[in-house]
Amino acid sequence: MRAHHRGGPERLVYEQAPRPVPAAGEVLVAVCAASITAGELTWDATWTDSFVPGGRDRTPIIPSHEMSGVVAALGPAVTETQVGDEVYGLIPFLRDGAAAEYATVPVDILAPKPATVDHDGAAAAPMAALTGWQALVDHASLRDGQHVLIHGAAGGVGSLAVQIAAGLGARVTATAGGRDRDFVTELGAHEVVDYANERFEDRVNGVDVVLDLVGGETQTRSWNVLRPGGVLVSAATPPDARQGAAHGARGAFFVVEPNGDQLKKVGQLIETGRLAPVVDRVVALPDTRAAYEALQTEHRRGKVVIHVAEP
Repeated sequence: MRAHHRGGPERLVYEQAPRPVPAAGEVLVAVCAASITAGELTWDATWTDSFVPGGRDRTPIIPSHEMSGVVAALGPAVTETQVGDEVYGLIPFLRDGAAAEYATVPVDILAPKPATVDHDGAAAAPMAALTGWQALVDHASLRDGQHVLIHGAAGGVGSLAVQIAAGLGARVTATAGGRDRDFVTELGAHEVVDYANERFEDRVNGVDVVLDLVGGETQTRSWNVLRPGGVLVSAATPPDARQGAAHGARGAFFVVEPNGDQLKKVGQLIETGRLAPVVDRVVALPDTRAAYEALQTEHRRGKVVIHVAEP
C-alpha cells in the first residue's frame, strides 16, 4: 500500500513494489500484520525525512509503522536474530512502514513476538505500549500508590496505558465515552469519567500524573486537577510551560521512540497475562485505504490491524 503524492487516505494505492533489501544492521521481515494510527498521514515524518516542515520528500511512501512478522533475510553483520524468528516492533517514522508483504527494519528495535498472541494481536501493541510505557515510566516516573488521570482511555494508546498504569500499582481515573465505561473499567481503571456528559474537574483533584492523549481544551483544563509538583505528560501537543508554572506543576511532551529492550519487557507482560493488546478490527491489506478513511469518522476501541499474510 503506497502513496505517491502527499495527502490523505485518497492517495493510497494497492500496487506491486520492489522487494526491499536489508542494509547493514537491518533484517527483512515478511510482514504478517501491521496496525494503523489516526493522524499518521498528516505527519511530516510520514512524507519526508524530517519531523518538522521543510524536510526532503521521500514519496512514494508505505504507511503503518507497527508490525509483527517473520525474519526472512539478514542484512550484513546481523547476529542478534535468525531467519524464521517471529518478531514485532515499531518501525522508525522516517522510513517506510509495514503495510506491505515485506519491510526492512533495524534489528535493534525488534523484539521476540509474544508467544501468547497471534501476529494480529502483536501488531496492535508496539506503538501503544511504548507510548504508554515511555509516558508513565520514563517521563512521569509513575509509582505504586500514585493517582493518574488518563485522557482518551478507550483508544489504541489509552487502552494499553490504562493497563500499564494499573500494573504499576497506580490508582487510575480515565476519561472515555459513556459506552466505553465498562470496557475501560475492565482494563483496570478505578473510575471512568464520561467526557461527553461530565467534567473530570468535578470528579478528581490532587492527581499526581495526567497522561494527555487528546490535547486542546482537555489538556488546558487538566492543569487544574494536578497536585503541586505533579506532571502532565502529553503525546498530543506540547503543554504550556507558563500554565504549568502557575499551577506548580511541570509538563512534558514526547514523540514515542522505537525501543527493542522496552518491547521485550512489554512482551513479557503480555505473555504473563498482565497486558492484553486491544484489537478493534482486522482488515485485509487491499482494504487499508478504507480503514484509514474509517479512522476519520468511526468510533473504535483499540487498534485497527491490517492482516497481511499467514506466517
